[in-house]
Amino acid sequence: MKNLFERFVQDESGATAIEYGLIAALISVALITGASTLGNTLGDQFQSLSDKMNAADALHP
Repeated sequence: MKNLFERFVQDESGATAIEYGLIAALISVALITGASTLGNTLGDQFQSLSDKMNAADALHP
C-alpha cells in the first residue's frame, strides 16, 4: 500500500495534462477575443461605408 501511495505522489502525468488543458483554454480565450474584436471592427467599417454610400446616393437621385 505504501508503495502504491509513493508511486501516486511521484506520478506527474496528470499534472502535465492539466497544464496542457489550461494552456489550450487560454489560447482559445485569446483567439475568441481577437476574432470578436476583429468582427466588431469590420462591422463598424462596413456600416460606415454603407452610410457614406447612402449619403452619396441621396445627393444624386
